[in-house]
Amino acid sequence: MDISPESFFDSVPGLTDCREFAVGGVHVGGDRPLCLIAGPCAIESRDHALEMASQLAEMAHRLGIPFVFKASYDKANRTSVRSFRGPGLEQGLGVLAEARDRFGVPVTSDIHTEEQADAAGEVLDMLQIPAFLCRQTDLLKAAAKTGKPVNVKKGQFLAPWDVRNIVGKLREFGCEDILLTERGASFGYGALMADMRALSIMRELTGLPVCFDATHSVQQPGALGEATGGQRQYVPLLARAACAVGINALFLETHERPEEAKSDGPNMVPLGKLEAVLRGCLAADAAVRSWHGRE
Repeated sequence: MDISPESFFDSVPGLTDCREFAVGGVHVGGDRPLCLIAGPCAIESRDHALEMASQLAEMAHRLGIPFVFKASYDKANRTSVRSFRGPGLEQGLGVLAEARDRFGVPVTSDIHTEEQADAAGEVLDMLQIPAFLCRQTDLLKAAAKTGKPVNVKKGQFLAPWDVRNIVGKLREFGCEDILLTERGASFGYGALMADMRALSIMRELTGLPVCFDATHSVQQPGALGEATGGQRQYVPLLARAACAVGINALFLETHERPEEAKSDGPNMVPLGKLEAVLRGCLAADAAVRSWHGRE
């Protein structure tokens, strides 16, 4: 890969020079608008998830931003065995199906085993592969075989060019509708670093749309002893920076009272502040799209 300054300025990777595909009724990639993937980290209860989906769908409609609702039915990679995991596969998928049908929004969640893929594929509009599991060949194969789009969180332990092998596996198994998500790279013990170059590199090398996960990028893994810490105050800065680089989708987790959330509270954006964060992101997105349009 040639990443010399001369090579870069000769051919700046275009924001819209990537595959476009549908996630339910929402289109991601190509020249489509910035897509928002958002929701609470975990399904804490049916009522809470539906209320969050309702408020987020209304906010997205008000801002004119395509929206996919995300919430996890099982948080299988929690720091402690005593940590809250969620309602489980069957009940959680039922909640997500209800959110989709009631509010007319696509839904997504993460799968952790091959056995979950078929059931999840019957309900979800896009399957998410957790960062820790992004190289698990059998899991990728099971996700691909559902025929649904797959969002792969790039592992904290991988360089951006390493996603080529992950993409190669999914394509070998028949999946072309792939979203690649940057969520920070390990930077010493208990710290992550968001390398904005990765967004451009992944799209250039694969021809696929890219997403930035602004909330998991501020995680401090294991920082609270039996739980993960985080610095949510930096989410707006990183989200705007990613939009200024040029992304096809933005991933954010949110909660009306993050300090009371059952999972990843230190990283989530307070729901009452989310619209202001999104308006800043949309302004940065509009600026970079205008710049790309003048190339």
